[in-house]
Amino acid sequence: MTDAIHGPIPILFEDGEALVIDKPGGLPLDTPRAGGPSLEVRLPELCLGFQRVPFPVHRLDRDTSGCLLLARNPKALKRFAAAFEARLVTKTYLGVVAGDVEGDSGTIDLALSKISSEAEGWRMIPAKKGKPSVTHWRVLDRRDGLTLVEFKPETGRTHQIRIHALAGLGHGLLGDAVYGEGKVGGRGAWRTLLHASKLVVQRDGKPPVEAEAPLPPDIASLGFVW
Repeated sequence: MTDAIHGPIPILFEDGEALVIDKPGGLPLDTPRAGGPSLEVRLPELCLGFQRVPFPVHRLDRDTSGCLLLARNPKALKRFAAAFEARLVTKTYLGVVAGDVEGDSGTIDLALSKISSEAEGWRMIPAKKGKPSVTHWRVLDRRDGLTLVEFKPETGRTHQIRIHALAGLGHGLLGDAVYGEGKVGGRGAWRTLLHASKLVVQRDGKPPVEAEAPLPPDIASLGFVW
């Protein structure tokens, strides 16, 4: 974990208006109140000859690894944000579900709402009056009571895949202390095992931004094959 967070940040795609990086799992986008490493602090490393510091177009949870799009100028940021709003972006995630998932594929259509309490903080829950949230999924491999699942979200709600895994598939993601059990059968993970594996962003008059992030070592070490 430490080497990945403090080491060089891999560049998966680069042109005049976009960068896609392979964000390490455990690296938050914003600097924590207590200080420590963050992408915000490290953005100047990603200027790559440009005067402006690039800016994240969307968000990944602290634990989530993989493809993160950065805009290299304000105009590009506005265009990419509009592409996300218009759903001209295809995002593919790989997640390790802490249980044996029933079925091979499907769609989870569960509206989500945010709740909070002083004792437990905030979290997302399924709620009929929540914001529409849709995730397509398919099983890639099953091994030792764990399931490797490909998730393709149509919407981009906070914690969408994590709560959809729990509420829609019956099991949270391995390592998820909020929507799962953190560990199963004595097997744990230092982070929620969710990886943004592919990103495609359509652009008018230009080839799309396309990037694919290799499977991180902690997921690869589980021995899944597909």
